[in-house]
Amino acid sequence: MINTPELVDSLVLDMDAHELAQLIKEKKISSRKALEIYIEHLKKNNSSVNCLVEDRFEDALLEADNADRQIAKGQIQGALLGVPISMKEAFDVSGMNTTGGLLWRKGKKMAKDAEVVGKLRAEGAIILGKSNTPELCFCQETDNKLYGRTNNPRDLRRTAGGSSGGEAALIAMGGAAAGLGSDIGGSIRFPSHFNGVIGFKSGRGQVSQDGSYPEVKQELQERMLGIGPIAKSVRDARLIYNIVAKNPAVYRNIDSFAINVLPDSNYPLGEPTRKMIDAIFQQLSPEFEVEREMPPYFGDSATVWQEIMSIDGAGDARKEAYGGSPGSLYNSYIKERMTGNSEVHRYLSWALIGASLFKPSDKRLEKIREFLQHGDHILEHYLKERILIMPVYHKTAPRHGVIYREIFSIRKTFRQYMPYVAYANTWGLPSLTIPLGSDDKGLPIGIQLISRNGNEEALFQLGEWLEQRFETYKRAIL
Repeated sequence: MINTPELVDSLVLDMDAHELAQLIKEKKISSRKALEIYIEHLKKNNSSVNCLVEDRFEDALLEADNADRQIAKGQIQGALLGVPISMKEAFDVSGMNTTGGLLWRKGKKMAKDAEVVGKLRAEGAIILGKSNTPELCFCQETDNKLYGRTNNPRDLRRTAGGSSGGEAALIAMGGAAAGLGSDIGGSIRFPSHFNGVIGFKSGRGQVSQDGSYPEVKQELQERMLGIGPIAKSVRDARLIYNIVAKNPAVYRNIDSFAINVLPDSNYPLGEPTRKMIDAIFQQLSPEFEVEREMPPYFGDSATVWQEIMSIDGAGDARKEAYGGSPGSLYNSYIKERMTGNSEVHRYLSWALIGASLFKPSDKRLEKIREFLQHGDHILEHYLKERILIMPVYHKTAPRHGVIYREIFSIRKTFRQYMPYVAYANTWGLPSLTIPLGSDDKGLPIGIQLISRNGNEEALFQLGEWLEQRFETYKRAIL
């Protein structure tokens, strides 16, 4: 086969970080050439998707030249030497802006890298740029007053999800070899599901949030936060997690694990996703101990998640959203709906209004703490050698605005739609999302694998097993 320039470009864009890193180290492609391919691809296609909001292309090319010189001298150090990556705008990168999509933070450049960014750079990764988020990373759709709306590259009329929507969209369209996101309410998993990429939410306390914006200060909210990779393959998710984590995942043999595939329930679930769950159960049955039962506390997770996110009426988020000024949420929301000229997006002001309405009392907070302490103990035992398999959402990527109305409705419909993702957040569990098929419109269906902290490697092993048997990541062609 004759490799035309167009074919070479396409092959590079399809590669995961593992494969590209190997080719660069073997001098089969230079780091500069790989970066030039990605940069040209982003320049050509980003305008329609609006996922990349700030680039560092010139500096990245200089770093690629340096990586090529190291390789030429035989100084090959770093698992990602010369590999182009991207990351959610929430992570500080020296010399780049961290705004959270807020108008008042426009031009706010950071003096140093976030801890996770420093770890990736130490392995030779080259940062192409940063990707879009909702304001304050607070909503499950990616739109803000500063950078605008990100579209799903598989169908521009549909949501990319949030809050790591820009990052998942960028990886889905092949804008970088791999990326990084964060998740306190499905923020890695919604976008991974909707865009058809692999996403890994780390468990509580496993990855440092130093240099991540906004800083999560409240203890119960911090337990729900997970930072992790958004990638094209499970092996890349493992690689990047092991780089950014405080401690690499320990080996686990999944032969002794039970696999609990979520059964049919009263929670909404579209027929394509239901069929996918059933097909996974059938594939697993001959080789694993499988079961179908509702895991402990499943029905309580969404309500507890909402209450934790509403502690103090989300007072810290409100102050940050308005740059420290008090701000009237209702006036801001009405002004935005009527004129589009308020300082924050209506998605954020409405979400903050909801948080003020759902604010738990001190007595209720004490009950939540007792509930979590007891539940942590039960789940530590239940998930010791067990992996849960469940959907991410009840449908594939909907049109823009639909998911927001479903989750932030005053009718509290989040109780129906959030349990699938809230479970891993509420209990601080690691969760791997993998695209394993698509619906009749060709929209990807992502499935979650969840277990306890310490079982990350078991999740990666099972994820790779499923990758080999189902239709998984494929680059979105624009």
